[in-house]
Amino acid sequence: MPVTNTRPTTTAADEVVPITRELIGFDTSNYGDGSGLGERAAAEYVVGLLQEVGFDPEVFESAPRRTSVVTRWAGRDPGRPALVLHGHLDVVPARADDWQVDPFEGVLLDGTVWGRGAVDMKDMDAMILSVVRQRVREGRPPARDVVLAMFADEESSGVMGSHWAVEHRPDLFEGATEAISEVGGFSVELAGRRAYLLQTAEKGLAWLRLVADGRAGHASQLNPDNAVTELAAAVARIGAHRWPLDVGPTVRQLLDGVANLTGLSYDPHDEASVAALVDALGPAGRFVGATVRQTATPTMLEAGYKVNVVPGQAHAGVDARFLPGTGDQLLSDIADLAGPRVQVEVRACDTGLEAPVDVPLVAAMSQALVAEDPQAVVLPYMLSAGTDNKALSRLDITGYGFAPLRLPPDVDFPAMFHGVDERVPVDALLFGTRVLDRLLDMV
Repeated sequence: MPVTNTRPTTTAADEVVPITRELIGFDTSNYGDGSGLGERAAAEYVVGLLQEVGFDPEVFESAPRRTSVVTRWAGRDPGRPALVLHGHLDVVPARADDWQVDPFEGVLLDGTVWGRGAVDMKDMDAMILSVVRQRVREGRPPARDVVLAMFADEESSGVMGSHWAVEHRPDLFEGATEAISEVGGFSVELAGRRAYLLQTAEKGLAWLRLVADGRAGHASQLNPDNAVTELAAAVARIGAHRWPLDVGPTVRQLLDGVANLTGLSYDPHDEASVAALVDALGPAGRFVGATVRQTATPTMLEAGYKVNVVPGQAHAGVDARFLPGTGDQLLSDIADLAGPRVQVEVRACDTGLEAPVDVPLVAAMSQALVAEDPQAVVLPYMLSAGTDNKALSRLDITGYGFAPLRLPPDVDFPAMFHGVDERVPVDALLFGTRVLDRLLDMV
């Protein structure tokens, strides 16, 4: 159990920036193929921070250096269901030549922390750790038990991290019913107001491999059975397909809120009026615009080994994201678009989520935001990507995205995710620690 220290304490405000920078300094790039350094060094750093204030965390590896950390923090009311507060330690790769700074240095420049993971999601990891450390030192347990988790492998669908933990160590999450993680609680400017988008849903994921077979031969000869041609046509059909508008419950609530704030009228079945509301969200519209319909994005092509040889097979990768409850239909539609001569192989698939909005946890997250920003408006939204909440849902744990950041209006926040020159303002980190600290008293 954590121990209380009654001496003057280091606060979350003191620690959140240094911890963010230290975490960025660990190159935890996830290439999706088992290469890279893994998460072990970063996980050992997290373990040290937790042990320093009296925790005895569980450390486990799904494979060498694919390391996750979980511990339980006793709350004031142990009879209540537990809350999972979780992050991930891996990041997508970054090419240093593309960046203005070293992406793994954790550079502090002009009041902003730069580096790979600054928003996805080592900032939230640092906010969690700094707030927990302060509260333990001050003898302030949370309202209920909290399971603290830092997972490996989120950037490659969580197979080596959260999904492995759920399958092999479900005991670590015993009694938990709700979870909080990334990509929610950030601010956008909307009709002169600061609105915070709280993530209550996320699309499902299907990573697909298209395979076209043909007749190999000399490229100077006529070849009506060309695998490259067949694959290229399939990829073009999928990439150009306009999926129909499909506004679900969470997105409808968001659009209703945007309409109320902007004074715009809209019909959820009308493309133009929905697009106008999405545009009103500014850069955040890139998240929201991808949640009013299915998406299937070709991302990889592979064929051939010499320019004068027609290959016998060609491959493509497609990243498909489906609305909750529609995965089977999306896969059927993609197979139809690919055509009878192209196989569609599912390489990874995970569920879409739609959590209830009218629950005490969402109310508490909203109240914690408004307490720090009294003019705030809080709106639910659906994430177009996914989080480790997908894995926890298999244990009937309902997940939300809440990494609270009050951002300057000129920050293109969606561009920071997996983008070049990823960065987060120091003021936003400090704001997030204050909100999380409030929330842990309320939930």
